[in-house]
Amino acid sequence: MGFVLTKPPAGHYRRSMSLTMGNGPFAKPLAGTLNFDLAAAAPASVIYLYGLDRRIRGEFAGEIIVDTVRATMVHETRLLPQWYLPLADVRPGVLIESDSRTHCPYKGDARYWHLSLNGRTVHDAAWSYPEPLPGSPDLRGLVAFYQERMDAWFEEDERLVGHPRDPFHRVDTRRSGRRVIVRIDGTVVGDSRNAVALFETGLPVRWYLPVDDVAVELLTPSDATSRCPYKGASVYYHLKGTPEGIDNIEDIAWSIPEPLPEAGAVAGHLSFDGHSVSVTVQD
Repeated sequence: MGFVLTKPPAGHYRRSMSLTMGNGPFAKPLAGTLNFDLAAAAPASVIYLYGLDRRIRGEFAGEIIVDTVRATMVHETRLLPQWYLPLADVRPGVLIESDSRTHCPYKGDARYWHLSLNGRTVHDAAWSYPEPLPGSPDLRGLVAFYQERMDAWFEEDERLVGHPRDPFHRVDTRRSGRRVIVRIDGTVVGDSRNAVALFETGLPVRWYLPVDDVAVELLTPSDATSRCPYKGASVYYHLKGTPEGIDNIEDIAWSIPEPLPEAGAVAGHLSFDGHSVSVTVQD
């Protein structure tokens, strides 16, 4: 039987880059250069809020419990982008105030909410800032949800994968005739002139090799999965021990069996990463 790139089950989120993470302009430490001293000009945590021109819907217990065209997105240093949605656009009665409270030195005191519907309750599923601190963006009348505590999220009519998509994040794929050689502890496990280069905001280029150009007999499926809102859901593979003396290495390779449109070219391909992996690209 041939090597099968299986469709992954629901898995873990993969942390992605944004304006406020990785090499984003509001990340700490900042990558790249600016024509002014951002550290001196900006507070310790930069918060950027703006309106989204799209419909956002959230599903829980088989029903849509929030439906809005007035969503806002918040970027905050070291945090992934987060939707803040009008409380007025949440279905009445599904949010029950919790006793939980936390304090953010940049936004103020957060109030938490349980989510309850159709006999199902999720504790502390959402939070709000009814009295944000002076200098903070005005978050009054807005609520944010832990994405994974809802059953599904939709932008317009498309179901999302993972956390909210950052409009400033980009994924591009390019087919390449350059020779790409993947070695693990010196042993060649992939050699291709038909690889796909995947360029993603804030991340190093990733090379995806066709399955036919990989020594797949050295790989075995892992139970690990991840979900990226920009590329799709990934499945992972372990490296088996080899006659050359390479030990078993966990989650050394991955594939995206059903990539999102931006990453569609990597379907049927494998990529590798880890401290024992070297990728050589020849002109």
